[in-house]
Amino acid sequence: MDQRLAILADFADLTHEEVAALSSQGALTLEQADKMVENAIGIYSLPLGLGLNFLINDKDYVIPLAVEEPSVIAAVSSVAKLVRGAGGFHAEATERRMIGQVQVVNVPNLEQAASELAKNRDDLIKQANNAHPSLQKRGGGAVDIAVRLLNQEPKAVFPPMLVLHLLVDTQEAMGANMVNTMVEAIAPTVAELTGGDVHLRILSNFVDECVATAHCVIPPPLLATSEYSGEEVRDRLISAYQFAASDIYRAVTHNKGVMNGVDAAVIASGNDWRAVEAAAHAYAARDGHYGSMTRWTVDYDGNLCGELTLPMPVGTVGGSIKVHPIAQLTQKITGIKSARELSQLIVVVGLAQNFAAIKALVTDGIQKGHMALQARSLAMVAGATGSLVDIIAGQLVASGEINSSKADSLLKEYTVKKS
Repeated sequence: MDQRLAILADFADLTHEEVAALSSQGALTLEQADKMVENAIGIYSLPLGLGLNFLINDKDYVIPLAVEEPSVIAAVSSVAKLVRGAGGFHAEATERRMIGQVQVVNVPNLEQAASELAKNRDDLIKQANNAHPSLQKRGGGAVDIAVRLLNQEPKAVFPPMLVLHLLVDTQEAMGANMVNTMVEAIAPTVAELTGGDVHLRILSNFVDECVATAHCVIPPPLLATSEYSGEEVRDRLISAYQFAASDIYRAVTHNKGVMNGVDAAVIASGNDWRAVEAAAHAYAARDGHYGSMTRWTVDYDGNLCGELTLPMPVGTVGGSIKVHPIAQLTQKITGIKSARELSQLIVVVGLAQNFAAIKALVTDGIQKGHMALQARSLAMVAGATGSLVDIIAGQLVASGEINSSKADSLLKEYTVKKS
């Protein structure tokens, strides 16, 4: 651990204080925690590790990941090394447009109301920006509106309603509070223009106007194992993707694997992983069918091609990011310069984690590698400490019985021998 921190300090130009924060039991103080949430009683810690070997858009990255599950960090680092041999990952992100919604009910004439809102588009945008002028000064702000009419079909279960979308460029912030302030500011005008009753005024976490995409292209020779040719691994992997794209029972577990990487990166960055998680699963069902978040195909040259596009409502400022010292440190370690760059890194981690999981599933099976890494946790549960953890874990792996009973037995045997 000390050696890793020394290497990282040199790589990311960390100060002695920053290294001390990383090596402490928790850089977040009880006083800070008490100001962040209500009824605070302590701090819940997660291991923070580094995803290594990432080459993204021809730039090297080390990506901090906060996660308790063994194998996630090892898996993405291994995949990143493999993909680096094929030229690395490529990623891009759209403009950052968050969505605020104004719900209007009891509208006398929905079509006329929609027309009135469209006519007053510029005034509504101006009102929204007046509610948060500092954002526009930084180059962001409300940029457009859209109107949706819901429950128009004859057999609709619920009453008709009009929903105004306010599109807001939140710059480097995730922007929830900004968007909420703006939609609340324009609500009276929306009510007047539509003749209806305004109810909800709130952002939407389904930010399909703010997405990031990751790609990779892997030649078959890099996929080969001792048992399967590269072409066989490629075809089996594509078949696994097609299974997830066709079946919701498989898709949920497939996508959970994606989110193992995504959530770990989002949490480490100090962003709202619940918002990202909700948006990601909704995006996977955007055509009315819940399916695979990733897409795996073969190109004309026989290469395996992977792609992942997800909504990515993350920021580099605001919320807890500037309060939590580790969130600030992870930004420094990645070297990112913008929220768009951060969103690209996160989707790359998600694609890498998905590749690692399904490659293992179609070759050796998921348990071989996963349980080997789980052995250390089992050794600790049995009571092993210090260097004894790795000794018992190694014996567990060698025995082929990676379970708590075997860990207890091995620890007792070791203790008896030493005594």
